[in-house]
Amino acid sequence: MITIKHPIEFPNTYPLDRIGPLKDLLFFDIETTGFSGETSQLYLIGCTYFDGFGWKLIQWFADTRQAEKELLDAFFEFLKRFKILIHFNGDRFDIPYLLKCCERLGLDYHFDDLISIDIFKKIKPYRKLLKLENMKQKSIEQFLGIARTDKYNGGQLIEVYKDYLMTHEQNLYDLLILHNEDDLKGMPSILPILNYPDFLEHPFTLSDQEIVDEPDANGHCRHLLKLTCKSFCSIPVPVKASMAPARCTMEKDQITFFVELTEGTLKHFYPDYKDYYYLPFEDRAVHKSIGSCVDKDARVKATAASCYTKTTGFFLPQFEDIWEPVMKQEYKDKMRYAALGDVYLADQAALQKYTNAILAYLKYNIH
Repeated sequence: MITIKHPIEFPNTYPLDRIGPLKDLLFFDIETTGFSGETSQLYLIGCTYFDGFGWKLIQWFADTRQAEKELLDAFFEFLKRFKILIHFNGDRFDIPYLLKCCERLGLDYHFDDLISIDIFKKIKPYRKLLKLENMKQKSIEQFLGIARTDKYNGGQLIEVYKDYLMTHEQNLYDLLILHNEDDLKGMPSILPILNYPDFLEHPFTLSDQEIVDEPDANGHCRHLLKLTCKSFCSIPVPVKASMAPARCTMEKDQITFFVELTEGTLKHFYPDYKDYYYLPFEDRAVHKSIGSCVDKDARVKATAASCYTKTTGFFLPQFEDIWEPVMKQEYKDKMRYAALGDVYLADQAALQKYTNAILAYLKYNIH
């Protein structure tokens, strides 16, 4: 086994104290000859960490097939110094792979005492919202405007490693070591993507609330609720997301929501419809305690779809039940509304629920 250790530059691209103290953080990446720790070989583990004086890179390289156990022993011994493991897609690949290697070699190592921060997993829920082509690291780099080219992919490096084992040529060794080093050095460049879950998963502060008018596709005027909010953090690349009846724009530490209002008459459906009569001539439901006084020819037993009362005015789509009474156009409609007069967004809890509901709607419905 060969151990390489030296200082590296680690640009300050993201406030790491949001994750934990620097002394507790360990970034890592592995290189293997396949996808399964049961049937392929681990040949390189690389880590970056802060030692109190600066950032360091350490790598353990298997210069022979028999050195795999030494790699794992060295890595897991080193791992005892840290509490938080940071990686890209390591929860799905790197960590399970290492555990399979340990199982194959009869080593009793685990990651149970560590907090795992997987950049891939933290961003995946926002793929559609951020319009990422896929979840590969290169797509995230493109989103952030980072131009980094890999001369070799993982498959090509497998062959390079096999050639190295036969020849031990220095240029092959350098290629393998530098590829892993470049991946670890590239980690700070994608860390700014973590600002998006930070931005979206914490409460906003309401800066302004107003009703605005804008023309629709046919030139008719429509009314929208505009909410301008602030976040505690700032995002590096502006984002826009839209799916009727809502849209939002995110830029720096501000997010602006636009939600189209509905004008007209909507219905509030009562859940316990068996306790109601429907009055066809009045087009509304009344409780049996009152409806029993109505002529039998003017009443019928209410059904789930006819057990309602109606309200006319302006209504705000609410995406989930936040304000009562919940209004709908028809019983089976998924979109719910609240009468505009019942909406109070100066309440922080209501604002948080409503903005989360809009974001969840956009996240799961935009294409």
